[in-house]
Amino acid sequence: MVRVRVAEDPTDRQACFAVRQAVFIVEQGVPAEDIEYDLFDEPEADTVHVVAVDTEGAPLGTGRLLHGPAAAERTGGDLTIGSLGRLAVLRTARGRGVGVALVQAVEEAARDRGLKAVDLHAQSHALGFYERLGYVPYGEEMTEAGIAHRSMRRELHG
Repeated sequence: MVRVRVAEDPTDRQACFAVRQAVFIVEQGVPAEDIEYDLFDEPEADTVHVVAVDTEGAPLGTGRLLHGPAAAERTGGDLTIGSLGRLAVLRTARGRGVGVALVQAVEEAARDRGLKAVDLHAQSHALGFYERLGYVPYGEEMTEAGIAHRSMRRELHG
């Protein structure tokens, strides 16, 4: 069983960073000092971090919602659109619905903040995952951290 919660305390936030390190830095080779950690990881930033844990409380995955001014650069200045990012699931937990639960938690956090849509930059190999969740690709493929990405958006309802 997987539980997802907002990472409000320092232990949960450290769990988020540990998952991101394992997936992005170790597995995918993203340089930590250049890209992986940024000012939106600071506690005072307009962000919501979510963490997925197993029944013993061990972290399985994480994701992050930028909203308000923090999301403005990625959303063309539209403060009614949030930005989902840093979605990562440990290799051993993939295929168990962890990613879906994390995306749903980010979308719930976006709705709670009155946002009308969520944007993201999906790694190109993950387009199908996001399309199954209702995200629609737009724009040209781009490279971030040496990895091909594509912009996607999902309108939120309800």
